[in-house]
Amino acid sequence: MTHSTEAKASDIEPGIRFFVDKINAEALALSGGKAVSMVRRREIAEKVRAPWTAGGPKMAFSETLRIAEERLRVRVHVPASGAGEGTLVYLHGGGWALFSVDTHDRLMREYAAQVGCGVIGLDYSLAPEHPFPAALDDIETCLTWLMEQGAGMGLNTSRLILGGDSAGGNLSLTTALRRRDRGQQDIAGLLLNYAALDTTERASHARYDGEPYMLSVEEMKAFWRDYLGAPTTGDPYARPLLADLSGLPPVHLCIAQCDILLDENLELKSRLEAGGVPVSAEVYPGATHSFLEAVSVSPLAGRAIAEASAWLAKVLAG
Repeated sequence: MTHSTEAKASDIEPGIRFFVDKINAEALALSGGKAVSMVRRREIAEKVRAPWTAGGPKMAFSETLRIAEERLRVRVHVPASGAGEGTLVYLHGGGWALFSVDTHDRLMREYAAQVGCGVIGLDYSLAPEHPFPAALDDIETCLTWLMEQGAGMGLNTSRLILGGDSAGGNLSLTTALRRRDRGQQDIAGLLLNYAALDTTERASHARYDGEPYMLSVEEMKAFWRDYLGAPTTGDPYARPLLADLSGLPPVHLCIAQCDILLDENLELKSRLEAGGVPVSAEVYPGATHSFLEAVSVSPLAGRAIAEASAWLAKVLAG
């Protein structure tokens, strides 16, 4: 069955549809409708998302630092309520190739304010210049730095949660898998927002491909190629649905229904439950990929952030 653009658009919450249409139109205008270099793609991505990261909660303390001999940039947010019971380490999406702590700054501040905890964002090394597993290694460097230096910045590092969206969700889960396999059982929870989990296409790829949904099948294929240096791999630290998923900390899944990644996230839920992992999961009808960034205009995004924040607060409280 085929679906017209108008029929597809009727699936989407109006605020999210406005966000997607605006982002796509501005990106198209800035690129001239032509293929551009990765450097230019990143510039455009930062520019079109800048208005969406403005506003939102004000922090008691925010600082952007460079670590690892100034190779990596991190952003620290502490809300007015203080550092709370632990720290959320948030990894931005963008297909392992785009975006930054700037594009996801509002989302991090929303979590900090609503959970009442410190939030750290990391600008991990981007593909294709830095393919798998460079970003995973950068996350390990950041976690080591956080455990050594976080308390001196007023952060509570007694409990750590890894979180991220899309590629950042993948990196959160695979980091937890690597640490589990190394005997480092020090992650208290995982917040996975519409995570990119596998190169294998599923039914949702065809159903939610193209306009007006945020992420297309061909775009996702290109992201995987950039990240892996190949179309696919058998490495479970890149494709976590290939991994043994038992022995992981509690997980919250924020799943967008109108997303090519819908089915792999539903499969992850089932696999985690089968592995005995405590799972909280919510499928948001009317939500596209990246919908949390539309929080300024989307009540649905606001609800998803609030529900995840309630789960985060509970996990951090132990």
